Amino acid sequence: MSEQSYNDIFSPEVLRKIFPLDRSDNFFDALYGDASEGAYDISLQFKAAGKKELHFEFLLKERPGKCLVCSVTYGLPQVFNRHPIINVKGVVEEIDRLLEGKAKCTEWRLGRTNELSKKLHVVPLVITLG
Repeated sequence: MSEQSYNDIFSPEVLRKIFPLDRSDNFFDALYGDASEGAYDISLQFKAAGKKELHFEFLLKERPGKCLVCSVTYGLPQVFNRHPIINVKGVVEEIDRLLEGKAKCTEWRLGRTNELSKKLHVVPLVITLG
């Protein structure tokens, strides 16, 4: 499949359905007992495709009046890996379904948190295709 085909399949609108914005509030409500305690909103974006991999990113965008840098975002890959509300496994299953058999998601892994700016951090999601 071409890069453009993947861009069409994994449009921002489609990814918002796979990982809706209210999932951030649900995550922080479970974590802190209050969604307003969360310092950032989490969204999913398609980054690129390689021959055997798809690259996505969980974007962590600072909420108004909050401090993303003050948050502990570097341990998030381990938390995201196992948290049922983030449900990375379910996200990958939805991505696999969208591929409609043209490729198959065989493995996935989360990379380390990258600080792109004080207001934006990303957690890479790399999916291996078989």
